[in-house]
Amino acid sequence: MKQHLGALALLVADYDEAIAWYTRALGFELVEDTDLGGGKRWVLLAPPGSSETRLLLAKANSDEQASRIGNQTGGRVFLLLHTDDFQRDWQRMRAQGVHFREEPRHEAYGTVAVFEDLYGNGWDLLEAKR
Repeated sequence: MKQHLGALALLVADYDEAIAWYTRALGFELVEDTDLGGGKRWVLLAPPGSSETRLLLAKANSDEQASRIGNQTGGRVFLLLHTDDFQRDWQRMRAQGVHFREEPRHEAYGTVAVFEDLYGNGWDLLEAKR
């Protein structure tokens, strides 16, 4: 048996705003953008070179969902973006205006720094030790 996480849903306020930010700031690729009618879309994004896990943008459609935008995990880091070159991506992301909560640090598992997406969700940029 083989399984993998195909997509992780991320609450957003606006599809186009989120697509623009993730493709510009993080260099993600727009994999699919299908109109489902009624204001809903199936929007999948992927980091460069990624072949399995995608990010599914889910536009909040209630006050309760909207209240969770930017805080899906109670302030904890939500997603871990692995890279093969931390310095390259850290510098590129900073040049694109991505807000890092901290300077890069070296941990037993690799080089890491926490950054925020356009809504304030915490992410790790991580180059794991090999």
